[in-house]
Amino acid sequence: MSVKTASAHWTGTGKDGQGHLTTESGVMSKTPYSFKTRFEDEKGTNPEELIAAAHAGCFTMALAFQLQAAGFAATSLETSSAVTLDKDGDGFKVTKSALTLKATIPNIDKAKFDELAKAAETGCPISKVLNAEITLDATLA
Repeated sequence: MSVKTASAHWTGTGKDGQGHLTTESGVMSKTPYSFKTRFEDEKGTNPEELIAAAHAGCFTMALAFQLQAAGFAATSLETSSAVTLDKDGDGFKVTKSALTLKATIPNIDKAKFDELAKAAETGCPISKVLNAEITLDATLA
């Protein structure tokens, strides 16, 4: 169906090395990443930040499709994702993605909103690929 690509380049050691990420679309082009962008405050990106962006975007689009199929259109859907990276033996593991949604949707009741938001949370492709706990805190304005 759809294949999207990205590439990573790295030089040096794990802690002192550095790399950059590039996406097929060019939205990211040699975007820096390193130990310091992942575990400290250096400017750049990191895999967990990218997973968080992907999950927030995927869920929000999935919800827009759920709403459309049910006859609703959102005025606004604002979603954030907080991805947790925990120690796992000698390495690390993404253990959680906490989605937080603030939605404005005319003419929808809370029960229908909750039903559609849950369907989007479990149905979005990024939720399906994550081997982590996924939570959703959804607020309807």
